[in-house]
Order: sequence, then C-alpha cells, then structure tokens
Amino acid sequence: MLMKIFKKSKKPYPRSFAGRLTWRITLTLLIVMGLTSLLVVGTIFTVTYAQIQIFCDKLVDIKKDRIEHTLSEISIAATNTIPNIEQNLDNPERLFSIVEGMVKLNPRVRSCGISFIDNYYPQKGHWFCPYAVRRDSDQIEVRKIGDFKMNYLKSEWFNEALKTPNAYWAKPFFDGVDSVTALVAYVAPIHNKKGETVAILGVDLSLEYLNQDSQINHLAVVSDSSEWTGDYKMYFFAIDSTGRYLIHPDKERILRENFLKRAKKTPSGVDDILAEHMVSRINDSMDSDEENENNLFVDGERVTAFFAPINNTNWSLAFIIPNLFINVLIWMLLGLLLAFILMGILVVFFASRRGIKKISKPLIQLANSADEVAKGNFKTQLPNINSRDEIHQLRDSFENMQHSLTRYIDELRDTTAQKASMESELKIAHDIQMDMLPKTFPPYPERTDIDIYGSLTPAKGVAGDLFDFYIRDNQLFFCVGDVSGKGIPASLFMAVARSLFRNISAHVAFPERIAYTLNNALSEGNETNMFVTLFTGVLDLSTGHLRYCNAGHDAPVLVGRDVGELPCLPNLPLGIIPNFEFEAQEVDIDPQTTIFLFTDGLTEAENSRHDQFGEERIQKVAARLLSMQQHQPQVFIEQMLQEVHRFVAGAEQSDDLTMLAIQYRGEKREVKGEK
Repeated sequence: MLMKIFKKSKKPYPRSFAGRLTWRITLTLLIVMGLTSLLVVGTIFTVTYAQIQIFCDKLVDIKKDRIEHTLSEISIAATNTIPNIEQNLDNPERLFSIVEGMVKLNPRVRSCGISFIDNYYPQKGHWFCPYAVRRDSDQIEVRKIGDFKMNYLKSEWFNEALKTPNAYWAKPFFDGVDSVTALVAYVAPIHNKKGETVAILGVDLSLEYLNQDSQINHLAVVSDSSEWTGDYKMYFFAIDSTGRYLIHPDKERILRENFLKRAKKTPSGVDDILAEHMVSRINDSMDSDEENENNLFVDGERVTAFFAPINNTNWSLAFIIPNLFINVLIWMLLGLLLAFILMGILVVFFASRRGIKKISKPLIQLANSADEVAKGNFKTQLPNINSRDEIHQLRDSFENMQHSLTRYIDELRDTTAQKASMESELKIAHDIQMDMLPKTFPPYPERTDIDIYGSLTPAKGVAGDLFDFYIRDNQLFFCVGDVSGKGIPASLFMAVARSLFRNISAHVAFPERIAYTLNNALSEGNETNMFVTLFTGVLDLSTGHLRYCNAGHDAPVLVGRDVGELPCLPNLPLGIIPNFEFEAQEVDIDPQTTIFLFTDGLTEAENSRHDQFGEERIQKVAARLLSMQQHQPQVFIEQMLQEVHRFVAGAEQSDDLTMLAIQYRGEKREVKGEK
C-alpha cells in the first residue's frame, strides 16, 4: 500500500530523520515490551485477581442473603401483628400479651413495644407502652415503660416515625436500659378506625445476632491450576449511611466508631489526598445498587473491600481481605516484567546506538557551528550535509540565520547610534525648555507682599505644559497653560505660547486682551490644529484685586479663610477660533490667601486601578494644609506632590503635571528697579 502511494506522488518522498530514528527505537520497544506486558499483566489480572474477586463476591452474597432473610422475617412478623394490635386498641391490657407473643414466637426478636401518643389512654397517663423483652432463651419480661426519665414522646425516633406513613428500619441505637446492647428497630405506624396514627410498633433486633460469624480466620482460594491457603485476618462488617459500624468482629466498635473516619487515617507515607479519593469511592459504592470493590486503608492496613447494599435499608455490607498475598504475587510478576523490560531496553540500546550515532553526527557539527554563531562569529563555516531530510533543512536555516543576523547587527548598530543622538538632542531640548520657565524660588525674596512657587514634571522628555509670572508696575502677571498632545510638538507649541505671553503682557495690562491677542497669534497658520488651555491673571499687589481670564483651563483653588474653587467663565482654548472675544472676571483676594493653579495632569493622575486623583482630593489636601497653617506655596506644592505619588503608588505618569501656587500676603515694600 505504501509503495502505491509513493508511485502516485509526483515528487520524491523525502526521507525523514525523525521518522528513521523513531521507527528504529519504537518498533523494537513495541515488540519486546508488548509481548512481555501481555504475558505478565494478563496473568496477574486474569488468573489471580479475577478468581479472588469472584470468590469474595460469593461470600458477600451469602452473608447478605442471611442478613436480608433475618430482617425480612422480622418485618413480616411485625406486619402480620399490626392488624391484631389495631383490633384490640379498645382493650389496652390485651396489648401486653400481643407483644409477649411477638417476642416468644420469633426467637430473633430481642424486644417489642407499642408506644402510644400522649395521653391516648387517659387512665394510663401520658405514657403508655406495653413492652416485652427477652432476658434469656426461656424468660420473657413484660411491663409498661415510659415516664419522665424514659420519655419516648420527645425522642427523635418516635416523632420521626409518626411523620412517616410506611414501616421502615430505624437508626440503630443502644438499649435505653443497659446502654450497652446495640439494637435496630423495625418501626411501623398503628392506626385507629379513623386512619389516624395513634401508636408506633417497634420490633427490636439485637445487632449481636447479625454479628455472628463476622470473622473468617482461614480462607482457601482455589483456581483451576493451583491452590493457595493462608491465615489472614478477613472479616465482614456493615455500616449505615453515615459510616457507623453495625456489624464488626470488634464489638466495641459497633455504633461507637465510624468506618469512613477510620478509612481516612492512612499509615505513614501514604498521601492523604489518595485517602480522601478512596473514601469518596466508598460513598459512591454505598449509594449504588450494585456490588463494588475498593482498595483502601483500614486500621493502618491496605485491604480490598467488597461492598454490597442491603435491600430495604440504608446499610452496606462489606468483606475485608488484606492485600498481602495479592501484593506478593503482583510484586513477583512485576519483578519478572521489569527484568523483561530491562532486557528489551538493553537490546534496543545496543541495536540502536550505532545507527543513532551515525545519524546524529551532523547535528553535533551543527551544534558546534551554532556555538560559534552565538559567540558572534557569524561567518562560521557550516558542515556540508548530503541527506535530504530535516537536518539538511536545518543547515539551510542556520545559513539564512547567519545572513539575517549580520544584517540585523548592522541595522541595530545604526539604530542605536540614531537613538543615542535623539536622546542627546531630547535632553538638550528638555534643558532649554526648563530654562525658559521660572526656576529660582523664592523669585522675589526682597518682597513681603507676595510668595510664589511652581513645579513642572514632564510625562516624557519634554513637556507641553507651561507656567510663567513676573511683576510690572506693582502688578503680578501670571499664567498656567496646557498644550494639546505631548512630546516634542507640544513642547514647541508651549515655547511659542510662553514667548507670546511675555511679549503681549509687556504692553497689555488686561488678561482678556492678553488672551485675545495670544489666541489670534496661535490661530494664524495653525495647520496642525493644536491648541492650548490657559489661565492668565493680573494681581494688583497694592490692593489684592485680581482680574483674570480662563481660556478652557481648570479653575484654580483659593486657600484662605476656607477652601473653594475660583468661579470661571467657559471661554474657548487658545488657537481654535481667531478673533474670539474672551471675557474677564474680577475678585478681591484677602491677605494670606493662596491661589493654587494646576493642569489636568494633577486631576487625571491615575493609579493601577485607573482611579483618578480628582478635584475632590485636591480640596481635601488643601483643607488639611489650611487647618495646619501650612499653605505657603512651596510647602503646599510639595505636600500635593507627595499625595499624588502616594495615590498613584508607582503607576506610570500619563500626562505632564504642572502646579503654581501664589500667596498674596497684603504687604508691600517698594523696590527700586522693579519691572
């Protein structure tokens, strides 16, 4: 079939290096290991385990039938007695002979009682329960039970039975008299002529009876070919839905210990997760209607448990058999299997070694060449390969990589040089830009009527924000602006805007006219459609009168008697529409008031969750500093920077951050040569 495919192919089928190597090793391993595995594993599971499983299943079935037969006899006897009880409800004394006859006629019944509801027979009192108990094989004691100490009216089993319309096997319990005898009761409702439940019939079976022959000391497992006999600790046990022991050779465990909890106690060195998994499998088997088996640890010993549900109850019967003799046989066969596998590996190793060495020789040569290339010797000579497989393709790929790396290194060298030049130029641009802004603080140390401090932190190498101030004719001219965009274009636009502000404000004393003239200058020839938001003001240092104009910028915050936002009209930013008429506003500034101006790099500072710093936090910080009398310009801005850094918590800065604080102190000292 393969030959036909090769003949139909137009191109010769390439010989695969991986295919040749894989087929030589895999085919040999499959032949040797396959035959060995079939022989040994088939023997283990087919002969040994299957025979033991069948035999143990039969044992469980026999024990299960005995238990179910006993339970069935008691439930049938109780069912047959119910009509006799209901016919004699008018004769309470007759009921004593009924329960006595129930115990006498059924040797498996340990005791029997009819528990009536509260005050059913007023003359008998609140409690009336005719009760018969077998003291030994010949003596049966009959009496009435129920009083304050033995108040069955409040017992869980009685109230649960009243709510259940059908008869059932109740939860096992210890005898209320001796607190030692473990019992299980078949309870059934007793009805009056109206169909009302007036009493509960309870027929008690001693778990001691079911516990007979629970341990097997000798077991012979017979197959067709051989026979094994051994003295092992093997036994039956039964548990209810909660895992409590009902049957067990150790009578002290019955109703006192829980199988599922004991199964979790694995011996040293066994993974607890494995134990939890096994307990989960046990629970699954108990919920099933079919027989199941589980490998688990019980009492520190690894065993195989064969589970089967007991019909008409929520019990499960199990047979425990240690894994000792099974493990011995398994380990012997596994040892044989390992010997075969080792022999197979040795055969494959020596058979394949020579061929693999020959095939992999070009790979070693390519690896040596790759080491030379990794050292930077891109012109290293590659070996000649005549085979038409992946190794030849790999050799060609190495050669292409050599040429690509050579070109890449040359391009990287040029790019690195260009980047270094750009970084140097960007550093120079940054220094020039910072030199354009005020950088000496305090700027007017000889004056007592004004204090100013400013800060600009670029998001990139250069910034698009600006701030400026100077004093002319005893008036403080100042501005804060934010250019649209970032980087070098924004920094150039910022430099133009700052220079225009200086030139225009030197001849114009009204902020709205400064904004008007600056807007026309920036709008002219603005093909890039860039714009700048700007807040400009003129503060009369003699009177504290402030005239200001806001061109689309964030409103400043006043920190004086209290903290509040300075009202601002919605003028357009500069550079959008020429000849736009800007409106000015006026306000009187009280002494010791700080005017805090900022760009949106402060309000829009984000943390790692993309929460913004916001104006509310600005005012909270300002209010705290005001209450501490620490709203001097430099202190104010330094504290605001600390709050921003604490808020962003190391998140990357996304916008330029500029702040300017001006504190008007209301005192003036004339200085000669002031401009």
